[in-house]
Amino acid sequence: MNQRDVFLKEFRGGAIGSVSSQSSSDETFQNEVLRPILKLQNDLFIASFKNYITKYKSDFYSQTAEQKLVAIENSIQKDVKYRNALKGMVIGLFTADEYSIYIKKSSSLNKRMMTMLIERLKSQVQLFENSISK
Repeated sequence: MNQRDVFLKEFRGGAIGSVSSQSSSDETFQNEVLRPILKLQNDLFIASFKNYITKYKSDFYSQTAEQKLVAIENSIQKDVKYRNALKGMVIGLFTADEYSIYIKKSSSLNKRMMTMLIERLKSQVQLFENSISK
């Protein structure tokens, strides 16, 4: 393993969630790779979404709580450029071996990645209140 890979694994920390011999390969990848990266990159995802709503969703702040949750989900699911930028923030922290696993199962892993990211942002929707003044 090269220095970059060692650094990334130490920097991200260990698995989040249980991994057992009965876990599927996607579930193992999710808990050992995706969850630690999503946790590490959380502040960047928050900043990115604040920028996104400032640029493209100016009515976000006047919406109800339920509408904001829908807006978060729709922004990531329907805006391909934004979704690809978010994927890049995650993929950039893969080791070379993890990337080779990812490219073989990118469709199912992307789905897991975006679902977890949507839920992460929705659970922190209060951080998007009145961010115009910040």
